[in-house]
Amino acid sequence: MSAAETIHVDGVWRAAASGAQREVLDPADAKTLAVVSEGGVEDTDAAVAAARRAFDQGPWPRTPVAERAALLRRVAALLQRDRETIALTESRDTGKTLEEGRVDVDDVTNAFRYFADLAAGESAGRVIDAGSPDVHSVVVHEPVGVCAMITPWNYPLLQASWKVAPALVAGNTFVIKPSEVTPLSTVHLVKLLVEAGLPAGAANLVTGAGDPVGARLAEHPDVDLVSFTGGLVSGTKVAQAAAPTVKKVALELGGKNPNVVFADACATAEGFDTAVDQALNAAFIHSGQVCSAGARLIIEESVRERFVAELARRAEKIKLGRGTEDGVECGPLVSAQQLDKTEAYVASALAEGALLRCGGKQPEPSEVRPATGYFYLPTVLDQCHRQMRVVREETFGPILTVESFQTEEEAVTLANDTEYGLAGAVWSADTARARRVAARLRHGTVWINDYHPYLPQAEWGGFGKSGVGRELGPAGLDEYRETKHVYENLRPSPVRWFAG
Repeated sequence: MSAAETIHVDGVWRAAASGAQREVLDPADAKTLAVVSEGGVEDTDAAVAAARRAFDQGPWPRTPVAERAALLRRVAALLQRDRETIALTESRDTGKTLEEGRVDVDDVTNAFRYFADLAAGESAGRVIDAGSPDVHSVVVHEPVGVCAMITPWNYPLLQASWKVAPALVAGNTFVIKPSEVTPLSTVHLVKLLVEAGLPAGAANLVTGAGDPVGARLAEHPDVDLVSFTGGLVSGTKVAQAAAPTVKKVALELGGKNPNVVFADACATAEGFDTAVDQALNAAFIHSGQVCSAGARLIIEESVRERFVAELARRAEKIKLGRGTEDGVECGPLVSAQQLDKTEAYVASALAEGALLRCGGKQPEPSEVRPATGYFYLPTVLDQCHRQMRVVREETFGPILTVESFQTEEEAVTLANDTEYGLAGAVWSADTARARRVAARLRHGTVWINDYHPYLPQAEWGGFGKSGVGRELGPAGLDEYRETKHVYENLRPSPVRWFAG
């Protein structure tokens, strides 16, 4: 396998049919990190055909669940074996810190183990009492078929695992298209699947752009399910392309997530310190390039100035640089395009009346921050309101906006005043109020007195324009299965509706 043979079809690594290649850039210095194949429609069709043959004629869908689960556990062990290598790849490819890369590998490992245990522990089917000893009626799960997976650039390996693990343990075959910006860890994952013993054709990979590769996967008549994680505009196009063939569609889209802080959460020194620290974590981890980022701080007016002043003071101390350097806390944005978008959002916010409390520009170059890198300072924008673009739209950068409220009702109204509904948080020392507000938030995940933890056992999804479908948890497995009712008459007899 040469450096540019990153397309995997029917068990064989190959270059793109057209011979096209793409340079993958290191966002810390904009230099070439790797060269990958730039697949097109021909490569995509070949990959789908291989997945189709593997599902219709191959052994994987007919492999016992216990053996499929055992393969997932082997993959989990291989992920831990290669933990440092994969973490370094993820750090250099996405710009995140090396420690974040290590956490990602561990989370991916846990996802593979969780779905292995979940599937292996299920019963063979749900028996339904048909009211007759001569009838055996059971509801069973079967694999969907050929799954197309389109994954984002911010958490390429983690998001791939949320699709690959449940799809495989359910008995499906798949074609995966990672983001053309950050494809390298997905290539490594497919290598581990092969090493673990997955049959040829069950896992296929096409590296390339969303158009044409993702578009072709979404519309392909031999694809039974398409699972997409990414932005709202692209997700809408995926749904439209999939509609004519009426295939199953799972969309995990964007978010504009509120972090609601009541004054009583800050009544003690420890409470104040924790809420500020978690607001930083919510907004600036991975430079804010997280769909669940707490990019909207909604703070009670009575503590607003004290809270925001301390938040800005700490944000200015965040150590920005190449993710592989010791002591660095936040890396670059993933691309020049993302840097341009961040600059444009800040400019529009200031033009609309926001108050810049910190950041708002690129940092000075240093030994850990090459001048050519896509770095942007953590930015806090105070005195924001819902009419601002920066408050309404998903910025996907190191930008935190600040809004304030005076009553609980106002806090709920502000938090829900968004077309998205992915995640959010509530901070309060009053347990009853925290739970009451959390219950009223129209968001798929709500944290109370915390931000960003996730459990593989819990479903992940959103309301509104944050998508449809669920990942993780039992529902994440069910996304990749069909339900079948098998009715068996043990003593068949004539119906005798008609004379004869």
